[in-house]
Amino acid sequence: MSAPLRVARVGTARVAAQAKINLFLRILAREESGYHSLETLFQRIDLADDVVVRVGGAIRSLDCAGPAMPSGGLGATESNLAFRAAESYAAATGWPSGFQIEIEKRIPVGGGLGGGSADAGAVLRALDALSPNRLGEARLIELATPLGADVPFLTSSNALSLAWGRGERLLALPPLEARDIVLVIPQFAVPTAEAYAWLASSRGAYAPRGTAVALESLGAWPTIAALAHNDFEAVIAARQPSVASIAEDLAARGASIAMLSGSGSAVFGVFAEPPRTHSSGAAREILTRSAAKVFDVELSA
Repeated sequence: MSAPLRVARVGTARVAAQAKINLFLRILAREESGYHSLETLFQRIDLADDVVVRVGGAIRSLDCAGPAMPSGGLGATESNLAFRAAESYAAATGWPSGFQIEIEKRIPVGGGLGGGSADAGAVLRALDALSPNRLGEARLIELATPLGADVPFLTSSNALSLAWGRGERLLALPPLEARDIVLVIPQFAVPTAEAYAWLASSRGAYAPRGTAVALESLGAWPTIAALAHNDFEAVIAARQPSVASIAEDLAARGASIAMLSGSGSAVFGVFAEPPRTHSSGAAREILTRSAAKVFDVELSA
């Protein structure tokens, strides 16, 4: 019997690729492969890139623009996470032959906010929404895992998740009440590989601590604030002291949580009340909100 004919949906998908913050982040033991396991609480925020995916034809392309584009661009197309995500989907499914990706960048690049990972997750979700034979979320997360520790969460339909391992082990949690989030973006970036190297050299042989997190403590902002910690913050602040001073300023303005996101360089503050006038010097500030849901993929002909 011949295989069923696959008829591709030629069309367009648009999705807001939401950024994330880490409400706590612990870097665990280094594996023999050189990769560090992690334990983190991911929270999506409303700040998002705009991602459009079109399928059809044989051309595969990526175009990026927008206010958050660095002056030097984003590097080679073939190394871009969004493009790699599309190629991974096509390799796994045999579809589509061609795709065209357009990204309007609003998430600061190199800030630890998951912008590139969010774009990759958005592309996987968009292609699956357009596909004649959808894979579903579990399989998409499998495709996302090799692309980076943030990509599985930012491919999922979760606004809040506890994650372990390489970010692929996700426990979806009920969304928190929305809060104002102030993102402070310093005038420097922190390369992720260097952040891991600094952390490894600062701690020597890793001595594991207890990793159990009581799930009931993750249901409200006050109890999460008691857990808030980022293992990268001290080693990065030792090289960039403004990270500590920005966090102190956010706390003084009323933030219940004020710390580095991911490996930086962005520092965020969580506010129960509208934040006071900023005083972070030359650093740029972005006001956004924590997200209670993941934005849907929108399809058009």
